[in-house]
Amino acid sequence: MNRMLTTSLAALTLMGLGACSQGDTVPPETEVEATPAPDATTETASAEDPYIWLEEVEGEEALDWVRSQNDRSLERLQSDPLYDELFNDALEIVNAKERIPYGSVRDGEVYNFWQDGTNVRGLWRKTSLDSYGTDAPEWETIVDFDALAAEEDKNWVYKGANCFSAKGETRWACMVSLSNGGKDATEDREFDLATKTWVEDGFFIPEAKSGFSWLDYDTVLIATDWGSDGSTLTESGYPSVVKKWTRGTPLEEAEELFAGDKTDVGVWPSVIELEDGTRIPMVVESDTFFTASYFLMPEGADELVQLPIPPMSSPTGILGDDLLVTLQEDWDISTDGDTQSFKTGDLVAFSISAFLETSKVETVDLVFRPNERQSIEGVSVTKGAGLLTISDNVRGKVLRFVKGDAGWTTEPLDLPENGALGVTFASDKEDVVFINYEDFLTPDSLLSYTPETGEIETLKSLPAKFNAEGLVVEQHEATSTDGMKIPYFIVHKEGIELDGTTPTLLYGYGGFQISMTPGYSALRGKLWLERGGAYVLANIRGGGEFGPAWHQAGLKTKRQIVYDDFIAVGEDLIDRGITTPEHLGIQGGSNGGLLMGVMLTQRPDLWNAVLVQVPLLDMLRYHLLLAGASWVDEYGHPDVPEEREWLEKMSPYNNFNADMDYPEPFFMTSTKDDRVHPGHARKMAKLFEEAGKPFLYYENIDGGHSAAANLQETAKRVALEVTYLSEKLMTSSE
Repeated sequence: MNRMLTTSLAALTLMGLGACSQGDTVPPETEVEATPAPDATTETASAEDPYIWLEEVEGEEALDWVRSQNDRSLERLQSDPLYDELFNDALEIVNAKERIPYGSVRDGEVYNFWQDGTNVRGLWRKTSLDSYGTDAPEWETIVDFDALAAEEDKNWVYKGANCFSAKGETRWACMVSLSNGGKDATEDREFDLATKTWVEDGFFIPEAKSGFSWLDYDTVLIATDWGSDGSTLTESGYPSVVKKWTRGTPLEEAEELFAGDKTDVGVWPSVIELEDGTRIPMVVESDTFFTASYFLMPEGADELVQLPIPPMSSPTGILGDDLLVTLQEDWDISTDGDTQSFKTGDLVAFSISAFLETSKVETVDLVFRPNERQSIEGVSVTKGAGLLTISDNVRGKVLRFVKGDAGWTTEPLDLPENGALGVTFASDKEDVVFINYEDFLTPDSLLSYTPETGEIETLKSLPAKFNAEGLVVEQHEATSTDGMKIPYFIVHKEGIELDGTTPTLLYGYGGFQISMTPGYSALRGKLWLERGGAYVLANIRGGGEFGPAWHQAGLKTKRQIVYDDFIAVGEDLIDRGITTPEHLGIQGGSNGGLLMGVMLTQRPDLWNAVLVQVPLLDMLRYHLLLAGASWVDEYGHPDVPEEREWLEKMSPYNNFNADMDYPEPFFMTSTKDDRVHPGHARKMAKLFEEAGKPFLYYENIDGGHSAAANLQETAKRVALEVTYLSEKLMTSSE
């Protein structure tokens, strides 16, 4: 991407989408501060845990237990006559050819990754921009991943491609990331787009959680596991050393550019491209989940220079001569003898050329300041202008912004309202921008926007995949324990009786500044809404719906307010007469899986179904498992007394009570998840087993954090979920 900050930090912030009702994906985690070595407190917790053997991911005893639980739960759910109906409906949806082939544009050609019933692992393919705009594009296959997996006898899952072309060139070199079974760790290989072949003796990175950026055709920046002893990895399991690697030389001879600290989350390579095509190396040192230091190496310099921006801020691109930065904290900066002040949530800009020349920021401009019900969701750079995607009371808008003689100005693009908008592709090297629109009842539409003319047209739109006739969407507010109004959306059949009998599924996430927005889900619509269920999306704190402050209100020891918000929404649904605990179910994955665990232990009386997906649950040991050490800035550290005191009160695994009446939960996880350890779900389920309490458990042996490595597995997972929810919420016990 030209002049955008093409950093491997994106691999941290948006890695892996998984299995949830909301958009059918689990919102991703970003990584946070790493942990110091375990102290006696941690060791004691380990010694007292009778089920720690379930943390051995591929251990024989652990997998035997997993298989027995899978067999038991599958026999129960798949014997329900409803399962086959739901599975067939889900399979038809996930394999449907009426899907938008989203892609990136390179030199007027659209590149797309496509999966269907025939191409289970998928095709990487391309077509011309003109052909792409037709109803039946003429696709040319670049890589057939099913064929590659068969040829190499590997369970390859495509994780993306990092491609590069120099200014004025039409050649494209790509690093393709392949995951064995869906893990975050990938093997990266160089691929030539012109010849459609793997580059013999090209750049190659063995399996690791790596970062990669092109400096030029023959020079790359690499962050990876540089040795077998783990000395070049952080305690979170991510790279701590960035090196510069020249084509034709062994990886071992790459030149060290930057070494971070063991306690960093990770250190990542990046490159910024100036208006004249000059490419500048950049290193991102992720000190914690929410803070980072950015270092540039100006042309001709022999050392890195740190960008003087706040630790809680993010460079988002270069427009003209201006570096764009979003702020997640207030910023007071002295420039030319004056002090300029900016607020959390602002988008600001300053001259990058002046900084590269003087290593100083001369003046900073305010580009955009959200109001209290807005947040910046994304910043994109196009030819001659920037695009700002914002959430306005949890509804999407896209603003065009430019710098003129009078400063920065913004104007909204004429796009559909009351749904979710997202820029899916933008580049200052291409003449077109792709923007997606959807809402709860409106299928996705892909719009093309031409920056030069301002023209907007609908390029592709999906047919409805479920019957939305008679369905309505409402937005309400619940009052949390501190008086804060918590918005939520509800989708239900018009004219429902407010007698508490509506089967209702409440979804929540509440973490990592991830916003939950109105989205169309054919699976949710066909399998749940069409059958009379209501769906609720809670915009609780911890997310990013109203900017960084909405997220920061629930960090660490303040996190109970996130759970209070979710409980308030559930109680509001009951108070309105929409549902009752007997017909109210909840669902969440990853950080949302932790939310489900807390709801299970704190308010078991409020729900009759709890769908706990790829969860964190043991919050006294989470920092010792896989990427868990990177999340202590979000949750708190078990070795900090004040934070441990809170975690002991909150941790679902440690607050299980064998004498308590719990609704029957359904735990779902994945053996191949190398981000959130499957031991969390295993151990919590084991507590239910030992207490003789009913529970369901399904662990996909492949699938990574998404808990699904292919489309058939996705259909199976969703059918299992909805069968469970239907049994619990759509069948009255009276």
